[in-house]
Amino acid sequence: MGMLALACRVDSAVPPPGYSAFISGKNSLATTVPFSSFTSTSAAAVDSTNSNLTHWSSAHSSTLYRIDSWGAPYFAVNDSGNITVSPHGSSTLSRQEINLLKVVMKVSDPKSVGELGLQMPLIVRFPDVLKNRLESLQSAFVSAIQTQGYESCYQGVYPVKCNQDRFVVEDIVKFETHFRFGLEAGSKPELLLAMSCLCKGNLEALLICNGFKDAEYISLALLARKFQFNTVIVLEQEEEMKLVIDISKKLSVRLVIGLRAKLRTKHSGHFGSTSGEKGKFGLTTNHILRVIKDLHDSDMLDYGVSEAAQIYSKLTQLGADIKVIDIGGGLGIDYNGSKSGNSDLSVSYGLEEYASAVMNMIRVICDRKSVKHPIICSESGRAIVSHHSVLIFEAMSTTDMAPSMNQINLPFIELSEDARSDYWNMSDAVMRHDNETCLFYADQLKQRSVEQFKEGSLGIEQLAVVDGLFDLVTKIIVETEPVRTYLINLSIFTSIPDFRVLVKIFLSRSPFFSNIKMVSTVPIHRLDQKPEVKAILSDLTYDSDGKIDKFIGGEANPPLHKPGNGQYYLGMFLGGVNQEALGGVHNLFGSPSVVTVLQSDDPHSFVITHAMPGPSCVDVIRVMQHEPKLMFENLKHRVVEFYGIDVGSCLASTVARSFHNMPYLEPRSSCSLIAMNNSGFYYCNEEDYYAGSETGANKDEHWSYCFA
Repeated sequence: MGMLALACRVDSAVPPPGYSAFISGKNSLATTVPFSSFTSTSAAAVDSTNSNLTHWSSAHSSTLYRIDSWGAPYFAVNDSGNITVSPHGSSTLSRQEINLLKVVMKVSDPKSVGELGLQMPLIVRFPDVLKNRLESLQSAFVSAIQTQGYESCYQGVYPVKCNQDRFVVEDIVKFETHFRFGLEAGSKPELLLAMSCLCKGNLEALLICNGFKDAEYISLALLARKFQFNTVIVLEQEEEMKLVIDISKKLSVRLVIGLRAKLRTKHSGHFGSTSGEKGKFGLTTNHILRVIKDLHDSDMLDYGVSEAAQIYSKLTQLGADIKVIDIGGGLGIDYNGSKSGNSDLSVSYGLEEYASAVMNMIRVICDRKSVKHPIICSESGRAIVSHHSVLIFEAMSTTDMAPSMNQINLPFIELSEDARSDYWNMSDAVMRHDNETCLFYADQLKQRSVEQFKEGSLGIEQLAVVDGLFDLVTKIIVETEPVRTYLINLSIFTSIPDFRVLVKIFLSRSPFFSNIKMVSTVPIHRLDQKPEVKAILSDLTYDSDGKIDKFIGGEANPPLHKPGNGQYYLGMFLGGVNQEALGGVHNLFGSPSVVTVLQSDDPHSFVITHAMPGPSCVDVIRVMQHEPKLMFENLKHRVVEFYGIDVGSCLASTVARSFHNMPYLEPRSSCSLIAMNNSGFYYCNEEDYYAGSETGANKDEHWSYCFA
């Protein structure tokens, strides 16, 4: 601990609060307890660390937040201090870079100035980034094939579980039609979704059916085969084999079977505990051989998918005409920018190294066994979609770094003899710059004052003076860099569930959240200024777990800027996978608004092609089986009963507006409040109500009957 503030500011010429009173032997603190010497010290300490603010540049912020490490080649900081997006990765020209702040302004500024007027929080999607990730993955495998003389091809699939959003899945199918890029489903709804999207895809694109299956799932997958989709049913357990054979015969479908091998090899990393023979999914070698026999007996031993080259080679030698090895997922990305192989949040390889290693291992084993090279399939989701979207949210307000009062004017504090002694000893420790002793006696003073309060000999106002003094002394000595809490217009439980799981003890409680990572949360503007305040981000939910206090690499309290007069926007990056699927409606906060942004030759380098407001209160209430219209009628009946039809109907109209708005805060609300009859009641006028309804409700659901 450093005595920084208290030691520097309190000298023998300026006694601490109440010092002279104790010298004279009085039993009380002074009538006025000045805090100015303490608070000015704290401010001076902060100012001294920021004396070089004029020398701060965007490059300093880029280094501080490691943007070049985790963000390249898609995210960077321009000279104006704003985050820019390079939609085409390293091939992006300078004129094609998209200023993220300009996107936010275009989306959030009011309709009255010609913009979209969407409410925060906001997900911004960049399909160009998605396309670049797909092309980079395909290019890495094509390069490895050419370099190593591999005699087959690469044909990837996207696991829709990573992000089932319609536009994401449709874009992936559209972008990769010429590469025959397919989809992977793990449930019946995902299979239906994948079938629909692949109607516009390449006929050779794979449709991989994973997950545990019942008769309906298998029937649906076989019908997909009958609809001319290149469907592969991957067996997760031996019992599924009989169902597949029986149903395929009934439907007269020549099936394609995949076998998920439960490999003995264990690996490190977050999923290491689920690898090897005790893994959740897959068939052992005994199971595989029995399945092969069943297929042989049914005259169906002519196709297949396997995950391991050795098994592939052996099964091929047994007569299985296997065409594809599916190596599954697991292609990681570098969340913290450390390029480390020893971290669950990083990887020490790139796409090229990954593709080369996979290709080489399969080629060598196949050549040794003198079997043909199979098509290589991968189920990469995280590596494809993580970079393509950014979650934007506002910091609404902050706590003060020091108590807001410079003086507390209260009556004399009558202290016990022991408490008076503690104060004297604390004051003496201040003079000697003895931190530990000062903290010890400050704590003693507080505890004795609490006891006096419990006994009734000390008033609550007087106890508050002691509490304030203790908090200030502790802050000055312990927190040389004070930490502010920023209230953010967001629900972490809904929009950043991966972060909460990583940091909180739910990691050990809930195995449901198995896909975890650290997301990158940084300001999207003002990066040409030094961020001088250590921060905790606290969300809107009524839950103490709803906060972010970890920075990239696990460091505590990310540094942010002091609040200004305008909006302060933060972005959560690399969260395009899982976040939307995992999020719930904690405290009934719904999902964010969403916009899709494409690079264009527009003067601003972008065009917004799709915009969707976030769900209204009506939408999230219905999720929990409530009926908003009935709720409204109950409320309207109650207020009319108490205040009559005229006043009651106007009051009810205000409630109706709230039903149609998003659950999040509206810092720039334009709602006009008009007093009625000086009765203290307020309501939105009709024009404002319908303006709000147009953005928050379905067109066929305007509640016009709200007005008398």
